[in-house]
Amino acid sequence: MVAGPGVLLVWLYGVMSVGAVSRSVYEILVRFDTAPLAHSLSAVAAVVYAFITYTLVRGGDRARRAALVCCAAELAGVLIVGTWTVVEPSAFPDSTVWSAYGMGYVFIPVLLPVTGMLWLRRARDQRPKAERPEG
Repeated sequence: MVAGPGVLLVWLYGVMSVGAVSRSVYEILVRFDTAPLAHSLSAVAAVVYAFITYTLVRGGDRARRAALVCCAAELAGVLIVGTWTVVEPSAFPDSTVWSAYGMGYVFIPVLLPVTGMLWLRRARDQRPKAERPEG
């Protein structure tokens, strides 16, 4: 069960999921030919956000580990795409969710995975020793 700051994290990931899914569906249906890479990356971001939301809500050790891995992959994606859009803006005629490190989303895309990883690690470390998996 998610409690405390984790509820805010789940809520933010849920909002980002809805926003990224809505954006990518619209872009792919209406404007895909104008910037296929950018619109495809927005769809990837939507899938990542939805999966992390699901794993956070599901809970459990496997789900937490999956969420941690996905948050790390999300951060890598934000940093790679963000840097790419800053260094070579002509490669992206349209922006993505992760363009300029999520500037169009008030930098939430770059802050959210860092916050998620910190919360997941902290929540894991705060469990009673008897509940922690060995290894």
